[in-house]
Amino acid sequence: MHTRAARAPVARVNFLLGGAYEGAVQLARAAAALAPARGGKLAATFRARRGIRARYEQWHRETRNAERPLVWMHASSVGEGLQARPVLERLRSDHPHLQLAYTFFSPSAEGFARSLDADFAEYLPFDSRGDARVTLDALSPRVLAFSKLDVWPALVAAARARGVRTALLSATLAHRSRRRSRISGAFTRGAYAAFDAVGAIDEADAIRLLQLGVREQAISVTGDTRYDQVWARARHGASRETLLAPLRSERPTLVAGSTWPADERQLLPAWMVVRGEVPGARLIIAPHEPTPAHLRHVARWAAANTLTLARASALPHGADADVILVDGVGLLGDLYALADVAFVGGGFHGAGLHSVLEPAAFGVPVLFGPRHEASRDASLLLAADAGAPVSDASAIAARLEALLTRADTRGAQGARARGVVEKGLGAAARSSALITALLGS
Repeated sequence: MHTRAARAPVARVNFLLGGAYEGAVQLARAAAALAPARGGKLAATFRARRGIRARYEQWHRETRNAERPLVWMHASSVGEGLQARPVLERLRSDHPHLQLAYTFFSPSAEGFARSLDADFAEYLPFDSRGDARVTLDALSPRVLAFSKLDVWPALVAAARARGVRTALLSATLAHRSRRRSRISGAFTRGAYAAFDAVGAIDEADAIRLLQLGVREQAISVTGDTRYDQVWARARHGASRETLLAPLRSERPTLVAGSTWPADERQLLPAWMVVRGEVPGARLIIAPHEPTPAHLRHVARWAAANTLTLARASALPHGADADVILVDGVGLLGDLYALADVAFVGGGFHGAGLHSVLEPAAFGVPVLFGPRHEASRDASLLLAADAGAPVSDASAIAARLEALLTRADTRGAQGARARGVVEKGLGAAARSSALITALLGS
């Protein structure tokens, strides 16, 4: 497969379906004006779109430099943003004349977006034809690239009509994805068919993407840019030393990351069994959603089992505690540097397994629950004997005891885990090359 292709036709959606889609989007725009000042994630999603057209137009007036080509990268949430970041960083370093815009959809990604070296970072408006017109007028991009899989049909159609080149990076499609359904395809097939370039994670993904409507001549296999992202984070040790210094210890340490209550129902009893065999063992636990209720649950468990506990926000006080409870976000990727073994959450929860690459990049053996079939990364770790699935508390305890008490076994598995990440490097350079080619075409 290759990337060079004749320009694709402008994406078209069935007239009736297009009308229904536009109507639903307009209802969402109306809801934005009525969203309460407080509320959960859904309310924040609507509230963030208030005045969004004016924010784009203001940036256009004050900052857009028409003499500099602009690349616009969209990533729906933090996961997709982590895939976009190494590409943006490479574009910034290799092509400093470019302006870079970054948009996101989920409120959970707002803080992450502000941390990027982009000239413009903002929520993506709802996918109406009017909002697409305003955003394209304001940004005037040469290339519009989406990270992973999410596309917005009205925006893609409007971009293609203006001659903006479009791309999909680190593209992946699970075997059982709902996007392969007829209903989803009716709305999105034209958008996928319109892409000038699609960089798939692997050959299997490339084949499945064809079924969504992507043209064969537009696809190449470029890999997953998350490998570059986690590798870079693991190598930049100096920048995190202030965070990690109070937590460094000779005690055998398990870092349990992105855990849900369903994971903890198996992990926490297992940990007490491990403590019986390895009395000095220490647990650093980072719940996926560090809500007050979730944090209280873990704290009560520690107290009931006479384990000393410290919250990460209170460090360095209590840094020698038996349990370090991570009560904020954005720390986990660095905390894996302290791990002898990692447990990654989501494998006992319906949301699916979280990133096993982050601990692997530090050369740490990885354990995870039984719901890992959809994770390509977990499959690669299993194939390399660098990670292991655990089905219940007794299996967790047995694996942890074996790894925490056998340095040679632990070291060998960790080295293989690091090797899996090293083998996946280079996707950022290949993805950046896709965009560079579109800039010149």
